[in-house]
Amino acid sequence: MLSSLDLLYASALFAFVSSITPGPNNTMLLASGVNFGFRRSIPHALGVSIGFMVMVVAVGMGLAEVFKVLPWAYTLLRWAGASYLLYLAWKIAHSGPPSGDSSEAPRPMSFLGAAAFQWVNPKAWIMAIGAITTYVPSQGYVSNVLVIASLFALINLPSVCVWVSCGSALRNVLSEPRWLRLFNWAMALMLVASLYPLLKA
Repeated sequence: MLSSLDLLYASALFAFVSSITPGPNNTMLLASGVNFGFRRSIPHALGVSIGFMVMVVAVGMGLAEVFKVLPWAYTLLRWAGASYLLYLAWKIAHSGPPSGDSSEAPRPMSFLGAAAFQWVNPKAWIMAIGAITTYVPSQGYVSNVLVIASLFALINLPSVCVWVSCGSALRNVLSEPRWLRLFNWAMALMLVASLYPLLKA
């Protein structure tokens, strides 16, 4: 277990700040709240939190070392993530009010889709590697990795649900198709803007 309460508090603060601040996940969850409501966006939010917890465990158990040995694999993953983010931005920009045809109606991201997305999300990688390298002491390493991963999941879920709630609260305001389209385009542009740290690196 983490040996210092100060270290635990510091890691909890890092988890909260990194989870609540804007990024690809929160941008998509805000858009999901607007387009689908809170209840239908719950699997998306759960996928983000649990998928990220699994990612932290994997990074802590040695995946970061693999990328040190094979740096091209990390570069490939980063650009695959960038491409997927652009695809998601396009989908958000072109989504609109549900149509009468349920077979063609847009659907919220699934639990598995959101969990898998963490592996191509640049911000998630920064958060996971930062959490492991900064807040996991070497003594009792494996148990501390599990503690940090669980702590992130506990803090991350209510944090991302704030974004879903905000989106859901905007549904009535954005009920007019014109305003909904403008909102979705704004969210798509924010998602593209979130690629700036990757392109700058």
